[in-house]
Amino acid sequence: MDPALLREREAFMKRAKATPTVEKRKKPVESGTDANKSAKKVKLSKPSSSPAPPKTSPMDYKTSAGSSQYTSGVLFKIVKYLKARHQGGINDPLLLEEILDETKQLDITSKMRHLLATEALISNPQVQVSQEDGINKFCFKPKFNIHDRKSLVKLLRSYDLHGKGGILMEDVEESLPNAQKLMKSLTEYIVVVTRPQDKKQVLFYNDRYCRFNVDEEFQKLWRSVAVEGLDEKKIEEYLTKQGFTSMDATGYRKVSSLQKRKKGKQKPRTFKKHNDHLEGVLQDYTETPPQK
Repeated sequence: MDPALLREREAFMKRAKATPTVEKRKKPVESGTDANKSAKKVKLSKPSSSPAPPKTSPMDYKTSAGSSQYTSGVLFKIVKYLKARHQGGINDPLLLEEILDETKQLDITSKMRHLLATEALISNPQVQVSQEDGINKFCFKPKFNIHDRKSLVKLLRSYDLHGKGGILMEDVEESLPNAQKLMKSLTEYIVVVTRPQDKKQVLFYNDRYCRFNVDEEFQKLWRSVAVEGLDEKKIEEYLTKQGFTSMDATGYRKVSSLQKRKKGKQKPRTFKKHNDHLEGVLQDYTETPPQK
């Protein structure tokens, strides 16, 4: 054999031995029992890794997303319809089916009907519930129980006497049917003031006994005084420093009932006896009637 080839072969073998190599270990062969145990462990671990989500009914409005918005939307339509009926002068109670028919909401589910009849309408402050033959009927519940111009004037007079101030126009319009028509005939009894902060109109009772003319110069002076940030106590202190005196507010005072004096025990009265010294001396001279 050629010696040159032999030298190349030896050099190749040396380089091959010098380079490191990684050998793959052979897996030990499992017995039949070990293989069955490992397969069971894999099967048992699979259900725990991916738990099944809780099943929810697609028609359950209390658990599904957007249920509160759907319920409030149905309730808003019902209250709006009942309010419109009341402002038109009709406030007789209706059944739930009649209300749903008028509001065109007959397509709601039975669960929603049950929720309206047992919870939503009963707990609503703007809905009044009345029973007829054991069946609930519903109508609008206004803030004030007023039906005509006389009841409105009476309410405003009561607010004025008790110092409660005025009543918002929107509350009167909500409570009184055909309120705008009646307002035109009550200009003599009502004063309307617009609040500057929210531009809402407030009704006050116009007492005819308190009507008097005030000089325009005095009105200008009164309105030019800024009292923002001052309470009544500070204003009173300032006026007393300037030499003004105040009067106590007159009003109804409770008269304390006088305590009744307790009657003492009455002693037995003694009467004077006359002619005690002649006892046994006096004789009776009355004539006896003749005996038959």
